[in-house]
Amino acid sequence: MFNNLIDIERLLKEDITDIISTAQAFKKGTITSCAKGKTACLMFFENSTRTHCSFELAAKKLKMHVLNFDIGASSFSKGESVKDTFENLYFIGVDTVVLRHSENHIIDRILGEISYPLKFINAGDGNYSHPTQALLDYMTMLEKIGSVEGRKIVIAGDVAHSRVAKSNLALLKKFGADIHFCAPEYFMPEKPEKYDVTWHNNLQEAISGADVVMLLRVQNERLDSETIQRCGNYSEKYKLSSEILNKYAPNAVLMHPGPVNREVEITSELLDSSKGVTILEQARNGLYVRMAVLNMLFGEKEE
Repeated sequence: MFNNLIDIERLLKEDITDIISTAQAFKKGTITSCAKGKTACLMFFENSTRTHCSFELAAKKLKMHVLNFDIGASSFSKGESVKDTFENLYFIGVDTVVLRHSENHIIDRILGEISYPLKFINAGDGNYSHPTQALLDYMTMLEKIGSVEGRKIVIAGDVAHSRVAKSNLALLKKFGADIHFCAPEYFMPEKPEKYDVTWHNNLQEAISGADVVMLLRVQNERLDSETIQRCGNYSEKYKLSSEILNKYAPNAVLMHPGPVNREVEITSELLDSSKGVTILEQARNGLYVRMAVLNMLFGEKEE
């Protein structure tokens, strides 16, 4: 159905629905692999637990061959170009590369340099896009609330540095959700008005009556020294507890893309409550979404 998965913007609503349907079929065990015998190379230039492990397990469940690319031991350290690296991977038999990198739009750059039909899946690039995270989040929302059309979805936290927020926004807008972003000024992106959402800087106000509350991690590794100083009291105003959630959005689904910083964006008591189980269910759905994406690179969609 597609040769590469780069971002949500390039997917049609029908594409997203097909991916979710296929993921649900894998979850039910009613579909078999079209990717058996293909080779996936997992290339992660940034640390990852959920995304890396679920892509590896997804590929193995599809009976694919899996190569874990060792960045430190690769020829990148010897000065090999991007073009030569990926063209050599293609010629030794790699069919698809699952790539995570700190550079925005890196897959578009690679595709502009190589001359052979290597397929790519974006596992997160810079602060730009994380399409499979948005897809697994959407699958989880559908399971919990049935439809996102007209439903109040609140995404709160470090929006400026979050590829998850941007990808979820792109997806949820396609399906008519009422999207709200909540962030302090230092975690708001430049020109926030271009995001076409309702903005809040008060957490209680933002989540009032919400159907879904998704918290974002404070991404310390992407912050400059000035922002680190300014966000020192972030938890005082933006940490979510059971008391706050039950008062302002008692029926809301609690979500988080992970990894969670306990006692920063969410209290341990809320995370370990029955509400917090949905965050673990997101990780489980990530396996099936990534199986669906890998399978659909090489075969038919689920009917």
